[in-house]
Amino acid sequence: MKIVSAYSIKGGVGKTALSVNLAYALQQAGKRTLLVDLDPQGAAAFFFRVSPAAEFALELDELTDAAFKRNIRESDYPGLDILPSNLAYRNFDIALDRMRKSRKQLRWLLGDLGVDYDFIVLDCPPNITLLSENVFRASHMILVPVIPTRLSERTLEQLFEFFQEVELPTEMIVPFFSMAQKRNRIHQETIARLPERYPTFLRTVIPFTVEIEKMGLRRMPVLAYGHRLPVAQAYSALCQEIQERWEQA
Repeated sequence: MKIVSAYSIKGGVGKTALSVNLAYALQQAGKRTLLVDLDPQGAAAFFFRVSPAAEFALELDELTDAAFKRNIRESDYPGLDILPSNLAYRNFDIALDRMRKSRKQLRWLLGDLGVDYDFIVLDCPPNITLLSENVFRASHMILVPVIPTRLSERTLEQLFEFFQEVELPTEMIVPFFSMAQKRNRIHQETIARLPERYPTFLRTVIPFTVEIEKMGLRRMPVLAYGHRLPVAQAYSALCQEIQERWEQA
């Protein structure tokens, strides 16, 4: 079982679009997949027409797989299940902070959930908190969407610095360019320059397009309804590149 996370310190960079399309692509490849929505907004589950998770006691001193398993929902795509979030997830860090070995709780929980799956995809909220560190320690790969701008570059720098500070392997961080504009000179220069600094960058670039916003209207991955669209082809190439990276690891 592999765990991969869609994560960025910065919001609005395409984490949920990545996690939704990657989970769908894995399902289409015949992999039993669980998409875990860790963001209190619940956008990932919304895209799959799944209602928010039932409330449960995150204030308890332990997280149990039973509490989470009760909320796992089947999607419209056989072999792809969804674990939705709810607003109680805003207290996840408080719950974790009360536990012993609070930085490893999610790894143990997902290990229990993962016996039924080939892949677990985590859609993560945009911050660096105790929950984030749990995500880092549980994951085999951290996929980081990067808009080709200086501010997004700075948050990537901060993420690498944090990994070094807490002695986590930076090789786990796998960035890719998201929401890129071909005619934007700054975007072009950043796309040409940044992979030289961070060799784990993926080659595929996801373009900026209104089609990603339309996912919210259709409530399904763009790969499921618009496979001929340029952005869908880009996501297909990205998902293939991610799987190839796993095979090489």
